[in-house]
Amino acid sequence: MSTTANKMTNYRWAICAMLFLATTVNYMDRQVLSLTWKDFIALDFHWNDNDYGNITATFSIFYAFISLFAGKFIDWMGTKKGYIWAIVIWSLGACLHAACGWATMQLTGIADIEALRAVEKGTDLALVISTTSVWLFLACRIILATGESGNFPAAIKVTAEFFPKKDRAYATSIFNAGASVGALAAPLTIPVLAEHMGWEMAFIIIGAIGFVWAGAWLFMYSAPSESKFVNKAELAYIESDKNDTADDAAAQTSEDDIKLSFLDCFKYRQTWAFIVGKLMTDGVWWFFLFWAPAYFSELGYPSSSGMGQALIFVLYLIVTLLSIYGGYLPKLFVEKMGMNPYAGRMRAMLIFAFLPIFAMFAQPLAEVSPWWPCVIIGLAGAGHQAWSANLYSTIGDMFPKSAIATITGIGTMFGGLCSFAINKGSGMLFTYADNLGDAFQFFGATGKPAGYMIVFCYCAVAYLIGWLIMKTLVPKYKPITK
Repeated sequence: MSTTANKMTNYRWAICAMLFLATTVNYMDRQVLSLTWKDFIALDFHWNDNDYGNITATFSIFYAFISLFAGKFIDWMGTKKGYIWAIVIWSLGACLHAACGWATMQLTGIADIEALRAVEKGTDLALVISTTSVWLFLACRIILATGESGNFPAAIKVTAEFFPKKDRAYATSIFNAGASVGALAAPLTIPVLAEHMGWEMAFIIIGAIGFVWAGAWLFMYSAPSESKFVNKAELAYIESDKNDTADDAAAQTSEDDIKLSFLDCFKYRQTWAFIVGKLMTDGVWWFFLFWAPAYFSELGYPSSSGMGQALIFVLYLIVTLLSIYGGYLPKLFVEKMGMNPYAGRMRAMLIFAFLPIFAMFAQPLAEVSPWWPCVIIGLAGAGHQAWSANLYSTIGDMFPKSAIATITGIGTMFGGLCSFAINKGSGMLFTYADNLGDAFQFFGATGKPAGYMIVFCYCAVAYLIGWLIMKTLVPKYKPITK
């Protein structure tokens, strides 16, 4: 009887599963547009690459701006209420995309979708339709970005609440794998929904899942010390860091006593190291996420085709299977080699920084088979997700819990700036390269493929550059003690 009573519960993993589900929904909501614009939406509204680039870039810049405040909002509101607000807002924004077609018809005075499609491309009316629809989608993306900016600050804060430092990167890699699983599930579901029920229903059905999650979170979440599902043994494990003896001043200071103002956060090199890690690399992941379906469509395999869906599925299957071990590797360094968590994470991140280098071979090998860029982008994406899981965990290593969501939001803002630059630049570059045709060349590629080659080269080196700057800023473990 006493053995059962003393046996540690594992409710922290149920909470981790909820974070995983939220992140999965988060990325599926983002993917609906990328999987429907080229083969469905663009046909209705006469979009080109630059139109789509403008939409994704605006999403990114607004996501970046809101992220600056989303973390502070989560710290102020608390993870329970803050997370619910975030997912309800982004789910509403996702569903509202479905109304853009109807709103475009109302504003342009066109009777139905067939009439929209029948407008001759390049005419003034076609320009009015594309411009009107782009602005409507931008409004929906802004609502989506407002809510989605709260996901990672809230999830990282919950992870710091429910897991000791040695387990945080592993827990983060598990919930962060939701991004890969969302991207994995998306090509199997969204094009099918769009094909048989219309692209509008794809937005509504995927968006509505978030409301279900919010209801479950309301019931399941309480702070570990207050949760009826966490027993004393599990609570002691969660709080085991407090009992660790360390050689630094942080061991003598209670995290709960350290309060950092928003401006205080920018005084520390640790903050800038995290900013650099996000600024250099987030745009790479978002480029893959937003442009991979269009890239395979350019190769002749649209997302509505079986081959196109298979390519996207295999790409994110590779990401999912490999990236989940990203958080486990530093745990091995800590437990087997006696390294402190920060040193273990930085060594793991250096290893993962080499995987995206293969991205520079994606475009040349695409001429051999589309499976080459599929596998290569999958490896680069896995490297990013493993990198990202450990990067997020460096915050919990060195910052007090009261500032974790704020620091996450600050870093996410700079990551969003990188995403804005890549997505806006890619849309302009691809349109420009396509117009020039063979006159535009880079590393042996011509036209739009040369444009992709340029972006792939940046993706290849971004992580190593980011790691070197981070290591220079914070060469060794140094927690914030104020």
